Amino acid sequence: MFRHAKIGSFWQGQPKLGNTYLNDGFLQRVLKRVLPAEAFADINSDLTRLGARCVTEIQAHGDQVEANQPYLKQYDAWGNRIDQVVTDPSWSKLKDIAAEEGLVSIAYEKKYAEFSRLYQYAKIYLYSPSSGLWSCPLAMTDGAAKIFTDLKLPEFDYPLKRLTTRNPEEFWSSGQWMTERKGGSDVGSGTETIAVPVEGNKYKLYGYKWFTSATDADMTLTLARIQNSNGEITPGSKGLRTRQLPTGELLLEGADASLVSPPGRGVATISGMLSVTRVHNTIASVAAMRRILSLLRDYSTKRECFGEKISNMGLHLNTLAEMEMCTRAGTVFAFELARLFGITETSNSEKEQAIFRMLTPVGKLYFGKLCMKVVSEGVEGFGGNGYIEDTGIPQILRDAQVTPIWEGTTNILSLDVLRAIAKSKGQVLILLNEYILEKLDDSSSGQKLRSLMQDMHEVLVKGKISQTIAREFAFSIAEIAVGALLLQHSNSSFSNKSDQLTTQLWVNRLVPLSTKLSYIVQDTAALSELVYDSYDETI
Repeated sequence: MFRHAKIGSFWQGQPKLGNTYLNDGFLQRVLKRVLPAEAFADINSDLTRLGARCVTEIQAHGDQVEANQPYLKQYDAWGNRIDQVVTDPSWSKLKDIAAEEGLVSIAYEKKYAEFSRLYQYAKIYLYSPSSGLWSCPLAMTDGAAKIFTDLKLPEFDYPLKRLTTRNPEEFWSSGQWMTERKGGSDVGSGTETIAVPVEGNKYKLYGYKWFTSATDADMTLTLARIQNSNGEITPGSKGLRTRQLPTGELLLEGADASLVSPPGRGVATISGMLSVTRVHNTIASVAAMRRILSLLRDYSTKRECFGEKISNMGLHLNTLAEMEMCTRAGTVFAFELARLFGITETSNSEKEQAIFRMLTPVGKLYFGKLCMKVVSEGVEGFGGNGYIEDTGIPQILRDAQVTPIWEGTTNILSLDVLRAIAKSKGQVLILLNEYILEKLDDSSSGQKLRSLMQDMHEVLVKGKISQTIAREFAFSIAEIAVGALLLQHSNSSFSNKSDQLTTQLWVNRLVPLSTKLSYIVQDTAALSELVYDSYDETI
């Protein structure tokens, strides 16, 4: 007699998210330390509300966007070419929520003066992992608003108002279309899009944008070369896919445009937008780390192995502790960036401006990389369930992979750090040294960080910093800065014992830059021979 196979009665318990703000004690302590008491009381209440909304309404819309991904509808039922980008209604709803929550407007209303950016980025940190990647157009919208605010040109008051409104019916999103076939790093000499003058400040754009992450945006900022009356083209400056986003290749055939920056100043102007989006990128990287860790932490209390909950196993706890340490490192760094950003917008402090300019690319490159390590470890922590699309866990890894790529790859940003130092003739490093040292005490952690800074100084004096080792240099800046920020936090009255342990664990594993460099081959010819060596068929 034929018998049907049984699948068994056991089903693994699903990891659950609680209020994403209330479950993040470290974030609460950091904000309480940095914000004035009255501001913290207001912001704390709002973040508590948003933390609940993120795991209910916002997450539901994010799940819908993932399940019903955008597509291009080229023709209507009658064969007419329409080239319509079709998105799930939840994509529009996520945009509306961004407006309602003031995820752009908070920074420009400046209700909390220099702390407005901190408030804004705290909300984006909570919104990002649940948003179905609407955090990407959000970053570009914020960047466009920043450019219009800094330019102070009356003709752009209207778009600025639309970019910074809380009214969903009036809220505009913005794109940032720079990448062409040559790639996105060399946007100066790599730009082939042409702007043909029409009249006054009006132009027609012709060209091909290879990677446009917001094809459904209400407006966009883009780079183009201007064609003059003689038909000559102005010279340029010297110089991945995600599933939920309506990302695609775009052919411009006479698109209407207005000139934003003076001719020849396009890259310089849009670099201000990149500073904003790189902070967003850092926030998104850390938020992804926190999300995977929160899920895995809950899952660990439900998953049994060898007759015991894995939350009770020392080896697994050690893995979770490593992930927590990295996430706290990212949190303290990201919100220090937000604090510095707010100061640069409300005062003329040259020191904070220089430190912010230095730490912005450092934070983006370092935590984009660290995010991948933590999220990958988190996926592994779920075992086979972490690899099955139905669980939603692989999406976190897939979305996180873009953070090291967007807004400048690790190598490109490492070179930016070297250029910043050269441009300032080393002055920015002097300011960075002061910034780090003022946070240190005489503890063993403080002494080690002081020694690491001295080692870095000696490496620089000896002139050993080259393009080949730019990445290790930038990583060292990030690691030492994180150590100093963690120490500063753990010495405050707002810390607890776990914060102090975090500082100890982080600092103990740091390695001097000179030691790192001793393992690196800087001979380009030798490296080329190693990389491009091939099998010799004559052997």
